[in-house]
Order: sequence, then structure tokens, then C-alpha cells
Amino acid sequence: MSAAWYTVDNAADVVTPALVLHPGRIASNIEKMIGIAGDPARLRPHIKTHKSGMIVIMLLAQGITKFKCATLAEAEMLGECLAPDVMLAAQPVGPAVSRLLDLLRRYPDTNFSVMVDDERCLARLAEAAAAAGITIRVWLDLDCGMHRTGVKPGEAAVGLYRFIHSTPGLEVAGLHAYDGHIHDTDMEIRRQQCEEAFTPVNRLREQLSELGLPVPAIVAGGTPTFPVHAQPPHAECSPGTCVLWDFGYADRYPDLEFEFAALLLTRVVSKPAANRLCLDLGHKAVAAEQPSPRVRFLNLPDAREVMHSEEHLVIESDGAEWFEVGDCLYAVPRHVCPTVALHDRAFVVDEGRIIDRWKISARGRIS
Repeated sequence: MSAAWYTVDNAADVVTPALVLHPGRIASNIEKMIGIAGDPARLRPHIKTHKSGMIVIMLLAQGITKFKCATLAEAEMLGECLAPDVMLAAQPVGPAVSRLLDLLRRYPDTNFSVMVDDERCLARLAEAAAAAGITIRVWLDLDCGMHRTGVKPGEAAVGLYRFIHSTPGLEVAGLHAYDGHIHDTDMEIRRQQCEEAFTPVNRLREQLSELGLPVPAIVAGGTPTFPVHAQPPHAECSPGTCVLWDFGYADRYPDLEFEFAALLLTRVVSKPAANRLCLDLGHKAVAAEQPSPRVRFLNLPDAREVMHSEEHLVIESDGAEWFEVGDCLYAVPRHVCPTVALHDRAFVVDEGRIIDRWKISARGRIS
């Protein structure tokens, strides 16, 4: 009988808890992502999930040239990888403006852009760009219903877009709208909600065009609404989680058939009761902002989380008797993005054996 796909033959060499990546499955997820989009040119994947230069290289190898990121550290990593087109999806405030300009100077082969929703921020960007003798590409961030960032489509948005278009030092990149509030399990409901949320966005795009203001592109959505945004011809799609996948999204969106490509390797460190195991998988190794269960064990599927602290996770299971202190369990995180950020390096598995370690290059911050 062959071993399960997730088992690691040389796990004895790995100090736990550890992040484990399966590049074969990552490659499969990238192929599925391109298949949904229809063309790599339609994609601007968000790299906040994996934060890995090696995965960026895999994406580049498949013809993906445009990327979205959340932090300056992620933008810097993309510059190091010679990514051609990088969107920083965070309004630069305070010293972040000068850090952004530094990235533009250090990585001239990367076409950086930034997302903005505030006139004062735009004015400061323009002033800094003029002083540096450069031009900054700017996306106008729109609030299409999430109410986290962005300006509502309407006259205020037209005014800000006109400001970007007419101000020296700034160049219009297009519109950005993230619909993170849309997360219904039913794909048809998601589609209806997405179309409703983007009706004002499309109306704004038409209005800007009628005013003679070019809209080169619209960057839209995340993983849940990715298949919807892949249908209209003008949107750039920004899925992120689907590259690694997690059970939170797998449970909520069964129509998205991606594969688990990032696991956590953990060990039993104590057996406090016959049906109870204590694992070395605490808050510092797996994202803990979600309610339990925060992981799902592939080789102990009936496990119930009963206690979680900084360094330990206590579980109960009728199958606990099968495990001894030192034995390994393999876990899929509920939320993979912040889980990856807790690990400095990931162990890379091919055909059941660890063959490499990849640095999670952008897990930190530029200070």
C-alpha cells in the first residue's frame, strides 16, 4: 500500500513545528488559476499568501508578469525577483512614501504602482515624485461594499481620478476594487452579489471614459469572486489564497477545486490522557485569529481541539492511542496566509522527501 501524499519519509530530520510546501501541488494550482482566467495576462495574483520568492519564480515561469502585494517588504521581494509589474495595494502614509520611492530607484526594471483613495496622500506622493524627478503610477481604490478602504464610486471618485490624471509626477494606472465582503458558499449567489457590487464600478469606468479620462485597467476581487471577474474581458484578477489553499476556503468554496499545497508538520510532545495528545503547534506556528478548529489533521481527521496556547495545541481523539510521544501529525491550516507569515523558512517536499528549504522572503516588514 502506497503512503499518503502528505507523508514525509525523512521527517525525522525536521525540527517541528514546521511549514511544509509541495511544489507539485503549487504548480497544479497555478495551472488551474490560469485555466480559470483563460490567459496569464488576465492575472495579477496577490502574493500576500505565500510571501515566497521561489513561488514568484514559479508564477513568472508560467507567463504571469503582473503582481499585487500588501507590504513594502513584499514589493521589495518582487523587485528582487525581477517581476515586471508590481502593484502595492496599500496607501503609502508617513515614511512609507520615501520607502516606496527608494524601491522605484533600486529596481528600475520593475514597474511599480500604488493604490490611493485620499487627496492629501496623492498630493504628498506628487510632491515627493516631483522632488525625486520620477513618475508614480497610481490606482484609485474604490469601496465596492467592504467598507475597509477606498472611495465610493461617484463624483468624489471622479474628482480624485481627475486629480491623478492632471497632476505632474502622477500617472493613472486604473481602478482597484476589492470585494472581500462577498463570501457566500453558493457560487451563483456570489456571482449575483459581485455583479451588483461592481455595477457602480463599471458605471464609473464609463463615466471616466466619457470625460476623456483613460482607464487602462481594473484590478478586481480576490479568490472567492475570481471566476466571476475572469468573465468580463477588461478586469485583472487578483486571487491569492488559491496558490497554497487552506481548509477554510476549501469548505466555504467547494466550487473552487484547488489542492492543499501547504501543510504544518507537528509532533506529539505529551500524552496527558488516553484520548488526549499535546502537540508543539501553538499560536506561534499556526494562525490563531480564527475560531477552532484552526487546523485539520490529515492523519487524525476526528481530532477535536480542546486547548490552544503559545507553544501547544491539545487535541482529543478516539485515535489518540495510535500515537506515541514524538510521532508526527500533518495539518492543513484554516487560514494559510497568516500561518505562512509565522515561519522563516518552509521545507520543500518532492515525492515524499524533503529536498530543499525555501525562505519566506517577505514575512517581515521594512522599517
